Amino acid sequence: MTAPLVALTGSTGFIGRHLLAALTARGYRVRVLLRRPVELPPGISGAVVGDLARPQNMAAALSGADAVVHSAGLAHAMSGAPEDDYRTFNTEATRGLAQAAARARVRRFVFLSSIRAQSGPSADRVLTEADAPAPTDPYGRSKLAAEEALAGIDIDYAALRPVLVYGPGQKGNMAALLRLARAPYPLPLGGLSGRRSLVSVESLADAVDAVLQAPDPLRRPLIVAESEPVSVPEMIKALRAGLGRRPGLVPVPEGLLGVALALTGRSELRERLAGSLAARAAGLAALGWAAPVETRHGLEMLARAGG
Repeated sequence: MTAPLVALTGSTGFIGRHLLAALTARGYRVRVLLRRPVELPPGISGAVVGDLARPQNMAAALSGADAVVHSAGLAHAMSGAPEDDYRTFNTEATRGLAQAAARARVRRFVFLSSIRAQSGPSADRVLTEADAPAPTDPYGRSKLAAEEALAGIDIDYAALRPVLVYGPGQKGNMAALLRLARAPYPLPLGGLSGRRSLVSVESLADAVDAVLQAPDPLRRPLIVAESEPVSVPEMIKALRAGLGRRPGLVPVPEGLLGVALALTGRSELRERLAGSLAARAAGLAALGWAAPVETRHGLEMLARAGG
């Protein structure tokens, strides 16, 4: 029996690189869709170069594909990008690619959306797909608009909403947290109580595999998160355990830490450090999926491997 052929976008990005390796390791044939020629690892079934922002002629790229995994887009870390850019790269490119996939009779379209399509940077409750989406920035709005565009196209789709993703080669907040963990001095973060859900690249790839194999139509968003949210002190403790070090955390009260951050012109860090953003992968659980990685162990292994 011939293995399913998956057309993958974003294969040179942080998440896409891991998806490429995971899908090929799991026996899928993978055809990568690139904006420019790059050197690729062996085992790729093919590569097609084109501009996803103008996907008018994707017939060759999608010919014979069983599924599309769309991980390309303008990342949230690129703060300061105009809202029109997010709309172009995250919404309109997704719409055009999905329309082309529908014309090519691709069975399923898997879109890497984001928890930010559902929520701002913090939430006062554990999020599930039952909560009404309320994005608060251009990135989140562009991802939600892409999901809404998919709902209007005649193709079976899954819009995966991962929480903060960690893994080798990570950038943004998780990379900053790992740098803090590597610092040689104690950290005044022991009093932070907010809890956040995370997902490793391994767990995310496993979720992609689960929706690719789901036998019934999906056509809905699905949160991707590991089972137990963790606090910043627990993250630091796990990372420093992986580095072979003691936690080295000082329990400074959150209010005092907030004042210190304000005095140093870094008030925006308070919500990122102290706020909660916990989510439950209820939809994936209903499909029989459970994250294969426990977050604390995953963070420890990440630091041990060098991040």
